[in-house]
Amino acid sequence: MRQASGRIEVPTRGPGLYECTDALRRWVDAQGMDEGLLTLFCQHTSASLLIQENAAPEVKDDLLAFFARIAPESRTAYAHDDEGPDDMPAHLRTALTQVSLSVPLADRRLVLGTWQGIYLFEHRRAPHRRTIALHLIGE
Repeated sequence: MRQASGRIEVPTRGPGLYECTDALRRWVDAQGMDEGLLTLFCQHTSASLLIQENAAPEVKDDLLAFFARIAPESRTAYAHDDEGPDDMPAHLRTALTQVSLSVPLADRRLVLGTWQGIYLFEHRRAPHRRTIALHLIGE
């Protein structure tokens, strides 16, 4: 059994889903393992990780609209607004999604469905460089 760890950075330009599947595939390929389990961990409290459809762009638009409705920006609704009106809604959106994913590896490939991609879900308006910590265990 072998292990590898690393990080990738995902630059963002504001709220949205930023696909990072290809960067993850390149990193996994460089590890030279045939099978195993990749664990991803987003090191931020105002961004999250999703496995979502990567074919229809409307899916991303609908997800953004849904989260804007259930965790709206407001100057008066939240006590925590240290970094502006998008601060607490970003934390709520992260709490409702996930910061960690596990994806199997078989035949040197991530085992994703036909229309699945791995996304960093940015919840803040300002551009960021988000870090995803990676751990692969396998052989």
